Amino acid sequence: MLILLPPSEGKTPATGTSPVEIGDLSFAQLTEARERVVEELARVSAEEGAAEQLKVGKSLLAEVERNTRLLAEPAAPAAQVYTGVLFEALDFASLGTAAQESAVRSLLVISALWGAVSLKDRIPAYRLSMGVKLGNCGNLAKFWAGELTSVLSDAFAGQLIIDCRSAAYAKAWAPQPQLTYAVRVEKMLPDGSRKVVSHMAKHYRGLLARYLIDEGLTNINDIEQLLPRLSPKFTVELSAATDKRPGTLTLVVKE
Repeated sequence: MLILLPPSEGKTPATGTSPVEIGDLSFAQLTEARERVVEELARVSAEEGAAEQLKVGKSLLAEVERNTRLLAEPAAPAAQVYTGVLFEALDFASLGTAAQESAVRSLLVISALWGAVSLKDRIPAYRLSMGVKLGNCGNLAKFWAGELTSVLSDAFAGQLIIDCRSAAYAKAWAPQPQLTYAVRVEKMLPDGSRKVVSHMAKHYRGLLARYLIDEGLTNINDIEQLLPRLSPKFTVELSAATDKRPGTLTLVVKE
């Protein structure tokens, strides 16, 4: 099983002095593409109007400026750098040793800067979203789709994929649809109606990822075998995948 995650928008800067070694990140085939994006991000971030190009507010100008020197910034495992709602719910640091090893094997973060990283990959904090058109790299989702498709499709062929990404990051790699289940979160209202959960969906996706890791369910590669193992913790509905379209795993939560 592979569990796909988006990065968090906010990152916790690493401490220390050791910077990122791009060639040491997972999927070394992406090294050249990563170097190209890092270089273009530094160039764009140094320009007047960089905040507007990167779609961030003036309160984040210090983070934009940091983008100009990422290769000199301290790096730390992605599990420490990525914070925010989903990663707080995942709470990687509190997992046992075996569960952390499983998380490193089974969780993959799709990144606008790095393409794809595991939780052990050492990266600096940065500010870049997948929805940005970055200078000569253009639309980042399209850029990374051209790089990730062959690399990740080969690496994870035949695996069940639980997709916890947001829409922008989902565009960067489309796995085999018949094996892919996008996680949707709906809230059950008192009158029995439902509404789609938006921001807090990240929280529930993080809880789902943690449960899959903590309960040792990442060795399951059949959605029909997985569903009954989820029922003690979650109310789940399934829309089946087809050869042309991914399925949907809906978590139904109460108000």
